[in-house]
Amino acid sequence: MASKNNFYPLLVLLLLGSFLCFSVWAAVRAIDSGPQVTDTDYYNQGLRYSSTLLEKKAATVLGWEVSTQLVERTLEFHLSDKQGRPVIAAKGTLFLYLPETTSRTRLALQELGSGIYTLNLTAGMTGGMSAQLEFERDGARLNRQLLLNL
Repeated sequence: MASKNNFYPLLVLLLLGSFLCFSVWAAVRAIDSGPQVTDTDYYNQGLRYSSTLLEKKAATVLGWEVSTQLVERTLEFHLSDKQGRPVIAAKGTLFLYLPETTSRTRLALQELGSGIYTLNLTAGMTGGMSAQLEFERDGARLNRQLLLNL
């Protein structure tokens, strides 16, 4: 019975030693790896967070809806309100996340009229890529995530 009582202090010391070794290892990794910030504009994006929420709420109240279609090498976006009327004079932007880069490419949409916004794609834009669509007008903003397969 005396041998069982001697086992627990050794187990506690082993657990404590393991915890200390892991803590030192984690501290060394944190010091050596440096900051892992992937977005250089993170601070300004954080400041805009509350205003972006208000813009999204305004677009929701207005009932903005967007439909997307690809015609040959041209992306077409039809923007309308909750009554189905076209939303004109909005500023449209498409942010493409190209596979070979870690940054996003900003492309302005051209308004053809009657709530139709287009973007001509280059021949080099092929395969699957993520995109973010953004429309903004009079303090209202609509954001949509897209997955393009070209």
